[in-house]
Amino acid sequence: MYRILFVCTGNICRSPSADAVLRHEAAAQGLHLTVDSCGTHGYHIGEAPDPRAIRVAAQQGIAMDQLRARKLEEDDFYDFDILLAMDHGHLKELQRLQPRNSRARVELYLPFCGIESPQEVPDPYYGEIANFEYVLELVQDATVGLLQRLQNDDVTHTA
Repeated sequence: MYRILFVCTGNICRSPSADAVLRHEAAAQGLHLTVDSCGTHGYHIGEAPDPRAIRVAAQQGIAMDQLRARKLEEDDFYDFDILLAMDHGHLKELQRLQPRNSRARVELYLPFCGIESPQEVPDPYYGEIANFEYVLELVQDATVGLLQRLQNDDVTHTA
């Protein structure tokens, strides 16, 4: 069983969307995964995801209103096998914070899932509902590739 952590800035848009989609798809396929999400900053600790993200996910039958924002902790580098960053800034921050003795993989989310372009999930926070729809679409596409890698046990090599 893999333990996967999605990471963005405030943990209310991108990473909880990826979290909810992976949970939804894994459950539909009968896969047992540990999935969570967090932010590099504690701006929204304890808050539900952005209402626009919740609405867009719900339109696809994906529940994410039960998720709550939290900040990345040092233990996450030991409690998860794979930490997936939504953009290059998050990736750099994870690489900077990762303890030397942590065995977790720290990767950029979309390329790790087989998506070459775009490489980053754009932050929809200051955008319109269409931005949230685009993020959900990207995350759904990435989840297909991620589940393939997990089912093939192909996570020991860089994508």
